[in-house]
Amino acid sequence: MGERGRPRNFDRRQALRCAMELFWRKGFDNTSMADLTEAMGLRPPSIYAAFGSKEALFNEALELYVASEGREIWDGIDTAPSARAAMEHLLKSTARSYTAGPGLRGCMVVLAAPQMEGANAAVSERLKAERAGNVAVLERRLKRAVSEGEIAPRVSCRAIANYFATVQHGMSIQARDGASRRALLAVADCAMAGWDALVGRSQS
Repeated sequence: MGERGRPRNFDRRQALRCAMELFWRKGFDNTSMADLTEAMGLRPPSIYAAFGSKEALFNEALELYVASEGREIWDGIDTAPSARAAMEHLLKSTARSYTAGPGLRGCMVVLAAPQMEGANAAVSERLKAERAGNVAVLERRLKRAVSEGEIAPRVSCRAIANYFATVQHGMSIQARDGASRRALLAVADCAMAGWDALVGRSQS
């Protein structure tokens, strides 16, 4: 009975991508089942049959986002030749990715976050965990740089990782507000200008 009403040519991945783009644009709380029905071309019973619940659908949409849209930014962190190059890659790839088109700008992991008051606690925690995971990726790369002598041992890798994650989150909000690629690249340049001070290296 749950399958009733689903189009015969139903493309699950395409429907999921439509849901992802909607959650990315409107956030979890502001996306209604009516919105999802229209975007996905499915009736509510078919959505529930295919994905379970709105929360489960969001989680799958988030997984699709992380596996596709975010890869250009994050894949280069571990392979960068230095921690400095990794952080520069993070910010400049962010600037390019977040301004790739006129429509979906910024980061879904940041912008889809619900307000904590009265929000879906599970969704809030899932997004919080994704953001924490990104900070952990940066911290791991920075700790490697300490072991390689690029960064002074006394420096807090967690603090630097949080700093660059915070800059990236701000770039996401600015991108959603319409900031140009040039403006975001300038933000990246400003952040990188303080690298030596951040990592405990004196400028010559």
